[in-house]
Amino acid sequence: MLNTLEKIKAAIKKNQVKHIDLRFTDLFGRWHNITLPASSLSKKLLNDGVGFDGSNFPGLSSIEEGDLSLIPDTSTAFLDPSRENPAITFIGRIVEADTKRPFDRDPRVIAEKADSLLKKHRIADLSMWGPEFEFYVFDEVSVTNENLSYGYGISPSEGLREGVFGLRPGRGYHAIPPEDSLINIRDKITGDLEEIGIMPRYHHHEVGSHGQMEIEIEFLPLVKAGDAGMILKHLVRTTAALNGKIATFMPKPIYGEPGSGMHFHQFLVKNGKSIFYSKRGYGGLSKLADHYIAGLLKHAPALLAFTNPSTNSYKRLVPGFEAPVNSFYSLANRSAAVRIPKYATKADKKRIEFRTPDATCNIYLAMAAQLMAGIDGIRKKLDPGKEGFGPFDINIFDLPEKERQKIKPLPSSLSEALDELEKDHDFLLEGGVFSKGLITDWIDLKRNLEVNRVNSYTQPIEIELYLDC
Repeated sequence: MLNTLEKIKAAIKKNQVKHIDLRFTDLFGRWHNITLPASSLSKKLLNDGVGFDGSNFPGLSSIEEGDLSLIPDTSTAFLDPSRENPAITFIGRIVEADTKRPFDRDPRVIAEKADSLLKKHRIADLSMWGPEFEFYVFDEVSVTNENLSYGYGISPSEGLREGVFGLRPGRGYHAIPPEDSLINIRDKITGDLEEIGIMPRYHHHEVGSHGQMEIEIEFLPLVKAGDAGMILKHLVRTTAALNGKIATFMPKPIYGEPGSGMHFHQFLVKNGKSIFYSKRGYGGLSKLADHYIAGLLKHAPALLAFTNPSTNSYKRLVPGFEAPVNSFYSLANRSAAVRIPKYATKADKKRIEFRTPDATCNIYLAMAAQLMAGIDGIRKKLDPGKEGFGPFDINIFDLPEKERQKIKPLPSSLSEALDELEKDHDFLLEGGVFSKGLITDWIDLKRNLEVNRVNSYTQPIEIELYLDC
């Protein structure tokens, strides 16, 4: 990235940049943009920022307190390859318009606070994050949502469809061309990421035969991982659009096909080493890592309100698709909510993977909430075994019903997850990382704008089931 003012000005001159874009993330995790002439880049802009109306974004600020400012974070600058005219993009820092103090509902600020709390308690120097990004690429999506006509249609880029031979259902994992017809799009995305300074770990075709992809990036500190995630999602969507296609991170766009998650690999670092490692522990994990896992799983029902915050999220979290539906941990078991990757044997990269999240989340809030749950587990020295979280190194669906019922279930709907967050959120309030007001507004907005709205609409499947009653 172009992480100094001098490098930025040199890049502007070299690339004949005419515009600079300032980006910020709303509460629900979507990017927004303000474009300025490149000539406006100055110390004044870096000190004062650009004003905008925060009340246009649900939950960010009220009408009577809508004035906010956006200050470019120079460490995030990059040349946006999707722009026809060269433009340098900054991720901005939202501040109070008058005092220039960090705005406490800026998702990046919340993520920074969570990382600071980790240091304050002297648990670790930083947290490291490696998100996996799963998504589908389609040729076309049509949506009708009117009183007398409602439904959607998807024209996939790949897979078996009328008159066309392609990937068979469930056979997409690590497919090669010509069956993997989207490899060039992934090459372009990962090449652009590397050019920006975000190192891809790999990319490949996923299990879904109708154009499901995965890109994974190398580990980054919390806020930088959030920034990288926002950039990656932007590049995926714009690169697909430039190729006449539609990319979606929606967890379950196609019934019966594998869903798309955003698993978070994570570990804590102190004095340059992962403190999750111990050669004597289960799965090579330290006692501290066990406490962290216990915190994640104990608070998982509430966490899902941030990590899986859409009604569609819970259509992915169903048995049979390697998606977790119960709170337990395991070594290599892909139906576990927390998995210990078997291949991660090196002490400096020993990690865990939280497998429930998906990309409808606000990546900053999702990571901050996970970290807060882990911190709570460490401070309370929670034991995952005593809490009933395993480990279970078997297919839990092979257990006798009586035994399986002892394993705590995860929420099966957004409404249920919001109820859990309402009951269990004190761990998020510690150190002022999340505020009570933000959590209350989050619950209200999600219920009113999404849960209640979706529940009030007649679904096509209901016509099929009940029209002839």
